[in-house]
Amino acid sequence: MMKETLGFQGWQPSARRHSPTPLVLGHLTHIFTCTDPEANELPPATSSSKVMSDPEKVKEDDVINQIMGDFGPWQLRSLLILFLCKIPAAWFMACILFTAPDLYPEEEYTCDTSSFGPVDNCTVSLDQCYVMVNYGDSGYAMRQCRSFLYTTGFHSLTMEFDLVCLCDFFVAWSQYWHLFGLLIGGVAATKLMRVLSPRQIYSAGIWCLLMCSLLMGLVKDFSLHCGLRCLAAVSCCIMITTGHAIFSDITGGKHRLGAQLLYDCFWALGLILLPGIASGVPSWQHIYLGVTLFLLVIVFLLPWTPDSPRWHLQHAKDTQLAVEKTVAILLEASRMNGSIYKVSKELPHQLGQLRERMQEQPPPAHWMELWTGDRRSSFRLVSAHMALATFMVVNTGLLLHVRSFGREHLVSNTLAMGLAEMLGCLLALHLTSNRSDLKWQWAGAFAIVVGSIGSICWFLAEADMPEVYGLTLGLLMASLPQAAVSCAQSMILACLGELVPAEQRSSLSFSVVTWARVWQLSASFLTLLRQVSPALSLSAFCLLVILGGICTCCLTTPPEKHLPEVGALPKKQQLITYT
Repeated sequence: MMKETLGFQGWQPSARRHSPTPLVLGHLTHIFTCTDPEANELPPATSSSKVMSDPEKVKEDDVINQIMGDFGPWQLRSLLILFLCKIPAAWFMACILFTAPDLYPEEEYTCDTSSFGPVDNCTVSLDQCYVMVNYGDSGYAMRQCRSFLYTTGFHSLTMEFDLVCLCDFFVAWSQYWHLFGLLIGGVAATKLMRVLSPRQIYSAGIWCLLMCSLLMGLVKDFSLHCGLRCLAAVSCCIMITTGHAIFSDITGGKHRLGAQLLYDCFWALGLILLPGIASGVPSWQHIYLGVTLFLLVIVFLLPWTPDSPRWHLQHAKDTQLAVEKTVAILLEASRMNGSIYKVSKELPHQLGQLRERMQEQPPPAHWMELWTGDRRSSFRLVSAHMALATFMVVNTGLLLHVRSFGREHLVSNTLAMGLAEMLGCLLALHLTSNRSDLKWQWAGAFAIVVGSIGSICWFLAEADMPEVYGLTLGLLMASLPQAAVSCAQSMILACLGELVPAEQRSSLSFSVVTWARVWQLSASFLTLLRQVSPALSLSAFCLLVILGGICTCCLTTPPEKHLPEVGALPKKQQLITYT
């Protein structure tokens, strides 16, 4: 009786002869033939039934989870490697702030009037964008200046394309193509994961991003620049989506949820590091060079980048190949986590059975099936779509809005926005962990409050106050909404699966994120409101924050959905979409 009890508790001999474990696929026969003395026998049926007595644990605790565990040193290393893709993604999103800063007329550029005739016949406007040409008896004509003389030391993209008079439109148009690339990349990654493993797509994404980064630092054509920005965004989103799929598969329980909530922390870290790359460089090309050098670090870490074990079991056509690749992943994880003793002699057989169960399950629900529930369920889904759409628009818009505070404050404002996003992610983790039942309402209320505070900037725009107070107040009113947006956005992306049954989660995630990406395309053009007044642009984004907060407050987790943690999904729902 004592021996059975110890066996149930995971008892093992105090002295064991450690023998070599297989390191490569060529040595997998060592496990297949069961000659490893460290491989345990299958546990007794009685013990297994006791361990699996909890019905919720039965759904989650398969052989892969038993060997790898919810979290360990191997998962930590994998998370740090996969999270790194967020840093260059943030750089490619926000680098336009430093590659195309505002220039001051007369001080840093003047119109080149040589093409309009003698200087005495030309009168240039104060913004150096228009020239009044005197044609003598023929009268006067207003011409637009298309060539400029520059005196500033930094060579920007607007100087490269002679678009200093259209700087705001250039930034909006260039950013539009980046956002369009994010939309295409999310859809492409989701569809490609049906035929290619997440790691294969991730590797293709980083190589494509590396090539785009090199080419963007060389091309001097405006159309090619926009096209390469779009392709780079596609690559970034492919890496983000597949990286999310991988770490959602190799982690479990509260650790998986925590990883999903903190995924955007490395995005915020990228914003914090970006001013360091852009400071002191002589031209926009050197900024892209600094980004490219970091991409080489991710390429160097590719051999240690893991793959999704359940993807191979589910999608690989050949059963033997699927089992071999899964065994290789499990052996690497168990060696590093110190759980090699959990590798059973029947592991290949167990994985084969798991593959059969995964392939026997019905496919995920179609999009139309999401709306077949009652009105309350449909209302929650509409609220989720609206909330994430508004938050993504605001997240991008507020980041571009920092240009309104002046070029001399660009570094400090970018750092503040990065810190605000990081605090928002940490707040989302705190609310999800400690306010589980009311986390939606807490996040929504926070967004409503800070959005209301930020909206009063419209009334303070004409107030007579010292410049330093005005800049500090404006930065505060932009940073607080950014923190609220980051908190609610991270929570929605991580906990979206709580709103629907497991078979509908992948369809809901794809629908909500794709819908939000479509509306995100408008964010770059909303920043053009700053030409009327910076307070108008900021007020518009704060009103969207309030709208998103109201929609978030309408989200509730149905009592019957307090099931496995979000991300603990069987079969096809395991690789939840994150675009």
